[in-house]
Amino acid sequence: MAKRVTIMLDEDLIKKLHEIQAKQIKETSESVSFSSVLNTTLKNSLKK
Repeated sequence: MAKRVTIMLDEDLIKKLHEIQAKQIKETSESVSFSSVLNTTLKNSLKK
C-alpha cells in the first residue's frame, strides 16, 4: 500500500530523476510518473 510522504530532494537529484523519467517515457507508450521513477530507483538502490 502506498503512503504519501513529503520529502526534500536536492536539485541535482531531481534533475537526474527527471532524466530517467524522460528516458522511460521515450522507451514506452505508457505514462511514467515521477513517483514510480523515484520508487524504482530507491528499491534498486536498497537491494545492493
